[in-house]
Amino acid sequence: MEWYLKVVRDNYANFSGRARRKELWMFVLFNSIFGIAAMILDHVTSLAMGNHGDSAIYMIYVLATLIPSLAVIVRRLHDVDKSGWMFLIPLIPLVGNIWLLVLLVTDSKPGENKWGPNPKKVDGSFDSGDITLDENI
Repeated sequence: MEWYLKVVRDNYANFSGRARRKELWMFVLFNSIFGIAAMILDHVTSLAMGNHGDSAIYMIYVLATLIPSLAVIVRRLHDVDKSGWMFLIPLIPLVGNIWLLVLLVTDSKPGENKWGPNPKKVDGSFDSGDITLDENI
């Protein structure tokens, strides 16, 4: 939940910097859960009021999370050393969505790049990809 709040509250419209895989995918997970809950609430409200499909709860949620969704994708692309404009790749028929998915699951580029320091090292936590063996032990 903290990763969802980090995107929505702390980085609402922040398109600069880098975002870890964990930040993106935890946001996607909680965004999906809340989106499904909003759809269910929307449907229940519509049925209770006798309006079939006239409730706007889900649409309001989607509009409220559109900017942070785009921002975290752009920051994630920055983390793999790609331009944020690469989020337009899905406009390429057939292969665009797969290409973007591959970029979004790719590990961070180690070290600093033109969008900032590696977020794995900045926040003090690490993924299993950070573990290295020291042969001097």
